[in-house]
Amino acid sequence: MIDLLLDFHSAPLAEQVADKPKRSALNQLTRTLLRKYDCGVRPVQNWTRPTLIHIDLILQSVLDVDGKTQQVTTSIWYRQIWTDEFLVWDPEEFDGITEISLSSDAIWVPDLIISEFVDVGESPAIPYVYVNSSGMVKNNKPIQVVSACDLELYAFPFDKQNCTLTFRSWLHSVNEVNLTLWRSAEEIANDQKSFMDDGEWELLSVPSRYWHLRLDDRDYAHIQFNVLIRRRPLLYVVSLLIPSIFLMVVDVISFYLPPNSGTRITFKTSILLGYTVFRVNLMNEMPATAIRTPLIGVFFAVCMALLVLNLSISIFVVKLLHHNEKEVKEMSVSACLLDNNKILSLGKKIDMFSSTLICSTPSSPFITPLTVHVVPPGYEFDLAPEEDLLSLSELQESAPRLERLLQEVVALRLYLQEGESDDLAQADWVALCCKVDILLFRVYLFILVVYTSTLLLLWASWSSA
Repeated sequence: MIDLLLDFHSAPLAEQVADKPKRSALNQLTRTLLRKYDCGVRPVQNWTRPTLIHIDLILQSVLDVDGKTQQVTTSIWYRQIWTDEFLVWDPEEFDGITEISLSSDAIWVPDLIISEFVDVGESPAIPYVYVNSSGMVKNNKPIQVVSACDLELYAFPFDKQNCTLTFRSWLHSVNEVNLTLWRSAEEIANDQKSFMDDGEWELLSVPSRYWHLRLDDRDYAHIQFNVLIRRRPLLYVVSLLIPSIFLMVVDVISFYLPPNSGTRITFKTSILLGYTVFRVNLMNEMPATAIRTPLIGVFFAVCMALLVLNLSISIFVVKLLHHNEKEVKEMSVSACLLDNNKILSLGKKIDMFSSTLICSTPSSPFITPLTVHVVPPGYEFDLAPEEDLLSLSELQESAPRLERLLQEVVALRLYLQEGESDDLAQADWVALCCKVDILLFRVYLFILVVYTSTLLLLWASWSSA
């Protein structure tokens, strides 16, 4: 009876044990590997043997280049590969499993850092690593690196940059953690398959080198990757250089406007104002640096200085032209007034002399009247009367009229000759000012050509370096 009761009660328990699912091989393997694992201990059986870390780097894109803070933001695909002697198993004992993923927080991970690292980028968190049956651990993760870089922006927009990414262990010396490349240096340098080649920057090469740094009597292993990139200048040439060159060409052509026209100064002032507005609107396109002024900044500054010089030359020529014209006019008026005063005094003398002669002449009908010739200096007039006899009374009545007519004719002729001489002097002065303007234009053009040639040579030397 008791046996029957025991069999009755034991039957459901056996069924419950049989229905309980068995732990999977993957779960058993993970528990087996991590049961006695200490993530704070370097994973070697012999502590005198260093852990060799293989490093691989693939550059994906250049996100930002900040010349003011001397920082470069890059997106890279980074791989760390090492051997963990405590994570080894036989695949046959665990259902043929040769590779599993483990949490990176549960195992030992090398303390590798980037020496140029200055800020935390927006990198996705990858909490797992791959481990194979031989103990090889693969830690693959994308990283957005904000690193310090010695940016050389002098040749902007034809500049090249050489930014370094140096990997090293923060704590362990080369006797504990050593570094090496996973792929060959040539393969890493020429690998551009994953690089986004449609942006502003073009990837040239990623050379690498291995070296030691001795510090506190200990050697630390370093692997340095040099990211060589070159800027594509087309955007800046179209938006910055070509408009500036057009304004300078228009400024040079403005020399063909006559110097005595009032439109030249207005035209050159408009060009200078337009160039100033152009520079202010494109300040954001220029790289900001506090150490060295880019060559394009010098280009814009010199272009503005040349525009000011051109305007100053035009002001000088126009001022010289109009200043002399005013002086000529003042001299002409003074000379005309002086000649008129001489003519008036001469007329008075002629009146006095004529009246004296008339009063002293006896009244006889047989006396021939005195013929008076008034000849101003430099002029000859033949006012001799006809050979017929004139009475003394007719001579006395016609003499004042003739004298006034003579004065008016002489003044008119002097005025016309003075105007002709003024016109000739003014024409000669305008021709002289035009020659001065041509000379200054040639000097200005020479300075412009020398400056442009020097700028092109500097840009060419920097871009080919």
